[in-house]
Amino acid sequence: MFYKDERLALFIDGSNLYAAGKALGFDIDYKLLRTEFMRRGKLLRAFYYTALLENDEYSPIRPLVDWLHYNGYSMVTKPAKEYTDSQGRRKVKGNMDIELTVDAMELAPHVDHIVLFSGDGDFRPLVESLQRQGVRVSVVSTIRSQPPMISDELRRQADNFIELQDLKDVIGRPPREVSPEREEAYADHE
Repeated sequence: MFYKDERLALFIDGSNLYAAGKALGFDIDYKLLRTEFMRRGKLLRAFYYTALLENDEYSPIRPLVDWLHYNGYSMVTKPAKEYTDSQGRRKVKGNMDIELTVDAMELAPHVDHIVLFSGDGDFRPLVESLQRQGVRVSVVSTIRSQPPMISDELRRQADNFIELQDLKDVIGRPPREVSPEREEAYADHE
């Protein structure tokens, strides 16, 4: 599955990975995650994508974003948009799919293997394109949650599917008590 001499890059869809871990009942220890994939190959880059609420003076995920940036992750953020839906509920929109796709396509000529941490079926064409360029693609998500967090099309397209639950002992830690504001900030940005 992984070869020690292959050049690796990680692409983490932050809200998607957070939701998958939450569905499985554990938090991700990002220091352990980076260490694990450095062990599996030559890790060139680890990208983390998330939208941040633009109007808040303090974003609940800002400490995580700052920690990741300081600890070797390439952070890709953009302002999330807040709106009220037809039922009067406050919603946040901050899709990072385009940014992740562009970065993966640009890096493809320089890597042998890309690990995508997302179950979003919108990434299937990206995986297919990367494979046409000779890049192997592993996808990390879960089929063990109810409902499964990975689209069937994405799982089938990937060269390798890694069940997030199987990584729990290596990269997981018990979930922390999360404030409602932080939970909302991590919620899957549409």
